[in-house]
Amino acid sequence: MEPNWPSIRTLLRLHSATFYWGSLLFPREERKGVWAVYAACRLGDEAVDGPGAGEEALAAWWQGVERAYGGRPVAEWEKALAWALERWPIPQEAFWHMREGFALDLGRVRLKTEEELMGYCYRVAGTVGRMMVPIAGGGREAEERAILLGQAMQLTNILRDVGEDLRRDRIYLPAELLEGFGVSQAHLQQGRITPEYRNLMAYLEDRARHLYREGLKGLHHLRVGRAAVALAALQYQAILDKLRRSGYDNLSQRTHLKPWERLGLLPQALRLSRSGIPATEA
Repeated sequence: MEPNWPSIRTLLRLHSATFYWGSLLFPREERKGVWAVYAACRLGDEAVDGPGAGEEALAAWWQGVERAYGGRPVAEWEKALAWALERWPIPQEAFWHMREGFALDLGRVRLKTEEELMGYCYRVAGTVGRMMVPIAGGGREAEERAILLGQAMQLTNILRDVGEDLRRDRIYLPAELLEGFGVSQAHLQQGRITPEYRNLMAYLEDRARHLYREGLKGLHHLRVGRAAVALAALQYQAILDKLRRSGYDNLSQRTHLKPWERLGLLPQALRLSRSGIPATEA
């Protein structure tokens, strides 16, 4: 039975304009595949942060993933994922790792090291890259680059949402970096954008931009969807641009792009999909 694609598309548009607009640049069949994967991932995230979130909700989501992989889908998103699995070898291990990342978010979050931060970014976003690569027609090299791109996007999310996450008792900024840059949790709680805090943000922004540069080098390894991936990456990098221009004021507000700003990145995405990373940035 054909999945209810309008409902899957609506879920996508509701929860991620960035991902939705990028997905339209995939061919029709592959577009459905990326919608299916995104819906599955998004509902896992909702099991952690949405209505009725908690361990039971996360367990129920995982049961849905297993039903899809077992060819016994029930919910529409499971049917969509099962449909995609019939066409592409999307690794279930990536969903396993994603579940580990979601489980971390069920409680109070305090990361100790930068390595833990990047591990978390892999689990909740680098895994998405692994899931998308088979649909886009890439191999091992593309997968490695897609992981880096996913980590870059999640690190961007973390920098954008420091204040919002703090109100959920989540601090993804590693303790070793907070201490090294002279930023205390009290400063965060008080919403103080100090010079030390800006230095920390600039450091992590540079880390994210390096990951974008390395990740985007994988574009030429993809058979389809290059422009879609490029557009998504450019939108996230534009968030970093706005965040930097605001003086890293992310404790009391959340940086976002307007529709016209997203649309304005399309020509650059198309150029990037054809030519790759400029030599000066490689």
